[in-house]
Amino acid sequence: MKAIIIIISILGFTSCSSKRVVNTTNETKDSLAVLIDSKQDSMLTTVPVCIRQLIKKFEAEEKQNPPRSVFSYVYNEKVVYYVPPICCDFFSDLYDDKCNLIAHPDGGFTGRGDGKITDFKEKRTDGKLIWNDDRK
Repeated sequence: MKAIIIIISILGFTSCSSKRVVNTTNETKDSLAVLIDSKQDSMLTTVPVCIRQLIKKFEAEEKQNPPRSVFSYVYNEKVVYYVPPICCDFFSDLYDDKCNLIAHPDGGFTGRGDGKITDFKEKRTDGKLIWNDDRK
C-alpha cells in the first residue's frame, strides 16, 4: 500500500479530496515531497532528489531477494537514509541527505558492518519506510 501511494505521488497524481499536499512539480529543487501513508495518519516526508535517484537505480536493477528498501531515520539529530543489505554477507548503507555514504552500520561477514558507526541501531529514531521494491 505504501509503495502504491509513493508511486502515485511521484507520478504527480495529486487530485485527492483530503488535505494531503504533494509537491512533484520542481525536479531541480534539493528535495521532493513524497506522501507516505502510515497506520495512524498520513505524513509528509521530504526525500532528497539524490535518494530518489538511488531508488530509480534500484528499480532499474533486477529485483533482489529480499527486496530492496529505503528507510529514513534521525541519527545524531540529522536525517539519514538506510538501505538494508541485499543478502547474507553484504553491507547495509547509510547515507546523509546529500547521498554521501556515511558508513555500513550492519551486515558483512560479522553482521556488525564496517565498525564506523556502532551505535546506529540504538540511537536511531523516527524510522520511516521511504520505498520498498514491491515488484512481483
